[in-house]
Amino acid sequence: MRWLDKLKQGFKKTASVLSFSSMDTDELEESLIMADMGVETAMSLVEVVKSEKPKTPEEMRTILRREIVRKMESVCRPLTLPKTKPAVVLMVGVNGAGKTTTIGKLAAKYLDEGKKVACVAGDTFRAGAVEQLKKWAAKSGADFYAGEPGCDAAGLIFDALKSATEKGTDVVFVDTAGRLQNRTDLMDELKKIVRVIHKVDENMPHETILVLDATVGQNALSQVKCFQEACHLTGLVMTKLDGTAKGGVLVALTTAFGLPIYAIGVGEGVDDLNAFSATDYADSLLGDK
Repeated sequence: MRWLDKLKQGFKKTASVLSFSSMDTDELEESLIMADMGVETAMSLVEVVKSEKPKTPEEMRTILRREIVRKMESVCRPLTLPKTKPAVVLMVGVNGAGKTTTIGKLAAKYLDEGKKVACVAGDTFRAGAVEQLKKWAAKSGADFYAGEPGCDAAGLIFDALKSATEKGTDVVFVDTAGRLQNRTDLMDELKKIVRVIHKVDENMPHETILVLDATVGQNALSQVKCFQEACHLTGLVMTKLDGTAKGGVLVALTTAFGLPIYAIGVGEGVDDLNAFSATDYADSLLGDK
C-alpha cells in the first residue's frame, strides 16, 4: 500500500467525526474539537469558514482544507542534519511513544544514503528497549552502543559520542528512557543528559526530537510544553496516526508551538515513517471528497 493510502486509511476514524453534511457551523466546531484540534483552534477555523459564507457543504470543506494547509505549511520541514561529524540527534518522549522504532527507521534511511550511523541505547533501565534498538541497528547495519543494565545513561552517552567522533561517524541517534512529563526527577535526569552532551561539544545535540503518540490527543500539548522546558526541542515526530480519531491534534500543536513536524508514522514497518506534508495531511484528515 502506498504511503498516502496508508495515511488516509489511518485517518478514517478522524475523518469520520468531521461531517460536512450540513451547514451548521456549531456542529463543525464540535466535530473539530472531537478530532482533537482543541477549542481555540476549532473556534478560529470556524470563524474563517463563517466569514466566507459558504453556500454548500463542499465549499465549507474547501475553505477548511485551505486554512488547515495554510496553518500547517510553516511546520513542514524535513529533518536536515548538519554536515558536522557526528550530527547528533537526541530522541525524547514518554513511555511507549515509539522513540526506539523511530530511531530504527531514521537510521535505516540515513544508511541507505550512504551515511555511517550509530545508535546509542540511552534507555538503560528497560532491557526490552536496549534489545529492540540492538535489533534495529543490526538489521540496518548501524553501529550500536549500550552499557550495563541500570548504568548511568549520561555517562554512557558521553562515552558513545566520544567514540563515534573518533570513528568519523556521520549521524548518531541517542535513545532515552521514556519519562512522564510530570515526573520532575526524570525530567531533571534528561537535563543532566543534555548538559553532559554539551561537554562533548557545545553544539550537540544538533537536533532534539520529541516523539509523540497520536492516540494521546490533547495530552500531547502538555508533553511538548514540559519537554521543551527541559531540553529545548527542535522538532516533533508523530507516531501511531494509523487508527486514531485524534489526528487533529497536530493542528493544535502547530497553533500552540509552531515546532517543525519532521515526520509522521502510520505503522511499524521501516517505510511507515515519512516526511510531513500539509496537503496530504489535510486531505487525509478531511477524508475523500
